[in-house]
Amino acid sequence: MKEIAKILLELKAVTLSPEDPYTWASGIKSPIYCDNRLILSYPKERNFVEDSLVNLIKKKFSEAEYIMGTATAGIPHAAIIADKLSLPMGFVRSSNKDHGKQNKIEGAKISGAKVVVIEDLFSTGGSSIEAAKALQDEGYEVLGIISIFTYNMKKAYDSFKEAGFSNESLTNFDELIEVAHEMEYIKKNEIEKLKLFRENPKDASWMNV
Repeated sequence: MKEIAKILLELKAVTLSPEDPYTWASGIKSPIYCDNRLILSYPKERNFVEDSLVNLIKKKFSEAEYIMGTATAGIPHAAIIADKLSLPMGFVRSSNKDHGKQNKIEGAKISGAKVVVIEDLFSTGGSSIEAAKALQDEGYEVLGIISIFTYNMKKAYDSFKEAGFSNESLTNFDELIEVAHEMEYIKKNEIEKLKLFRENPKDASWMNV
């Protein structure tokens, strides 16, 4: 949805800097940085994004009985969505707690419940798949995983396909850079740099184009 891409750019939830790249925690030089937590601070835009996620669930995963967010970025979105759908909500940690009951999954145990997992974004898909598998191991039926934004990386496509999890996103990398160009956030010659980065983030040669 171009409307979602425009919101992400206007709120600076996604920023593009092909000429002065960011450095990710992994050390990778990136022309794009995404922080969808910023959406939560803007009620009007937040409501549009969450309603869009709700509509996506109704369209693609209408049998959903339980909404599960991924810790930590997916949790607030999952809470809002679950409230709008009047469904139970829980969340999945990246690892078990080191105290108490040492839970990885938080929320009432509803064996066999049909679950939709909420992420803020997909990069390689690894953490999303790990969360979905943890839910399966506990007896839940994972209908699919949804996110606000996806980088459209081939690795994510292959990983989701191999794991057998359906995935959907409101907007994606290609749509976002198209909207960014329309809004004059980036120049036409910078689009190629962005696409080269997406094809292989570990290859820094995109910076020399």
